Amino acid sequence: MTHTAEQYIVSTPEQLASLFGEIGEASLKKEVSFVHPHYRALIEASPFAVLATSGPDGLDASPRGDPPGFVIVKDEHTLLIPERRGNNRADSLRNILTDPRVALLFLIPGVGETLRVNGRASITADPELLQCFSMEGNLPKCVLIVKVEAVFFQCARAIQRSKLWQPIAPDAKSQIPSAGTMLAALTNEQIDGEKYDRELPSRQRATLY
Repeated sequence: MTHTAEQYIVSTPEQLASLFGEIGEASLKKEVSFVHPHYRALIEASPFAVLATSGPDGLDASPRGDPPGFVIVKDEHTLLIPERRGNNRADSLRNILTDPRVALLFLIPGVGETLRVNGRASITADPELLQCFSMEGNLPKCVLIVKVEAVFFQCARAIQRSKLWQPIAPDAKSQIPSAGTMLAALTNEQIDGEKYDRELPSRQRATLY
């Protein structure tokens, strides 16, 4: 009998359920529609989050980071997130203008559990809110106001499997291309990769905020 790859494509909820079985009680009970005090503690301890958005030009998932507590829990239904200077692509913000749905994944170094938040975002340039996020005398460009719809923690298996918080191998950086190397290749050497890499650390320090 001939087997084809199409035979094994999972395309229905029933097929998916047959692969994974019943959802555990804890997996259902941990999801709430507000920021529980324990979930607030995770958000306030996190220095890093991934923001996912969707828009007419496609999907986007991009990092956000600052000292722990950089995301303010205004109340149990509202998060405030600073949008600082970057590459000016503003992919996430452009998506939010047309589709306010967002998803956030908060990580805490050394902690296996992560926190997921789903909600709807709006963008504000309110001067008073910008002042709340001043860093080194610099204000963010704008602030995201996220109205929370679902919050739950994710178990530590992915972090454990990836060994994410364990020290990296001494030669790890030498095994991957640098930013300059990638840009030089992608632009057919129109961008000087060595010069880009040489200037990058000082440029990042000077433009961090």
